[in-house]
Amino acid sequence: MEALHVYLFAVPAFTIAMLVENLVGAGTRGLRGGYERRDTRASLGMGAVSLLWSAGADVLIVMSAGWLLRFAPWRVPEDTWWGWALAFVAVDLCFYAMHRAHHEVRFMWASHVNHHSSQRYNLSTALRQSWTEHYSSIPFFAVLGLVGFSPKLVTISFAFNLLFQFVVHTERVRTLGPLEWLFNTPSHHRVHHGANVRYLDRNYAGVFIVWDRLFGSFEPEVEPVEYGLVKNIESYNLLFIAFHEWIAMFRAVRRARSIRQAWHAIFGRPGWSGDGSTLTAPQMRARLPVEAPPTG
Repeated sequence: MEALHVYLFAVPAFTIAMLVENLVGAGTRGLRGGYERRDTRASLGMGAVSLLWSAGADVLIVMSAGWLLRFAPWRVPEDTWWGWALAFVAVDLCFYAMHRAHHEVRFMWASHVNHHSSQRYNLSTALRQSWTEHYSSIPFFAVLGLVGFSPKLVTISFAFNLLFQFVVHTERVRTLGPLEWLFNTPSHHRVHHGANVRYLDRNYAGVFIVWDRLFGSFEPEVEPVEYGLVKNIESYNLLFIAFHEWIAMFRAVRRARSIRQAWHAIFGRPGWSGDGSTLTAPQMRARLPVEAPPTG
């Protein structure tokens, strides 16, 4: 319940921030990130419905983490600053794992893909959230109960984690100097939203980019970002945005000629195909030309 209060108090701030960004010009490179009425309306619509669905997921996280907390060998205190700091870092690590899984497992990507479906990049894009992703995310955060984090520590830390992510969805901020080494920044997250082959499945961080640096998924912003999907959907219909990849996944299962193909259609990487007609992100990246080392 406390987490829901955090979200509701953030709504006015989000609204003002989007209005200001729109007035001053969202895209620093022309209309690449600028607001477009249909696109913005779709993002806000997805966010509004997502907020309703997320309440149920939060309840399940509270129940699951609370039950698992009974088996924890210790409890992280809620009345100390270090308890909250530790929870914030732990939740961010779990977010990294969850976010990476949603890019690397087909049925989880079906839940997450709508967040990447806009070909624009501005603060409203942050609100283009999934209607189904919350429920596949429950195990990643409920497990924190096993190591002593209470449901209150988990859900409120996660709420502030998501609030931080709102501000990185902008083109107005180019780089943040030394902070780029520690934190997820607009530059890092622009990469994450890129359809450029070198940018696919990179920079999963919520708050701390150090996870990407540690686990080999970091990519700096070195070329202009082409926002959207490898194959864009070209639709502003909320139902299509929310469920188009689910439909594609079930069709792939129906076309499967073996149990192996059906398995990959659900649990494999997005883009996998038995005949090579479509490629996964690592397969596409492997085909990039090798850059020659600098000379002299």
